[in-house]
Amino acid sequence: MQAGVENLVEQVVSGLGYELVDFELSPKGRLLRVFIDIERGVTVDDCATVSNQLTRVFEVENVDYDRLEVSSPGLDRPLKKLADFERFAGQEIQLRLSLPIGNQRNFVGVLQGVRESSVVLLTEKGELLAPFEEIEKARLVPKF
Repeated sequence: MQAGVENLVEQVVSGLGYELVDFELSPKGRLLRVFIDIERGVTVDDCATVSNQLTRVFEVENVDYDRLEVSSPGLDRPLKKLADFERFAGQEIQLRLSLPIGNQRNFVGVLQGVRESSVVLLTEKGELLAPFEEIEKARLVPKF
């Protein structure tokens, strides 16, 4: 069910001009969480627009759910796609790898971009090349 609903959400969100950052479906499928983004930043009206459109589409497509939440990804936005790592070059990120590099799985540094399907991160210890497929989790580090 999740893959079908996620594809449907992706089509609706991108059709409205937004980027689907993340999609969560509760274990019983009763709660759908949709995280959207747009270059200028997400407003409450953006969330309402996407929510209203998804509600209509879910009704037509007979998607059974109890609650739909649409929001921005927040200041600590997750980085999920290779394109995200290119877009946010120059920003500080936290990165967790599935396999350690030098006995370390968690890194913090300034994102340099992407080189040959690896994410380039400038850490205190120098440059780190993290293979994209080894990245378990990555998030922006908010600046206050």
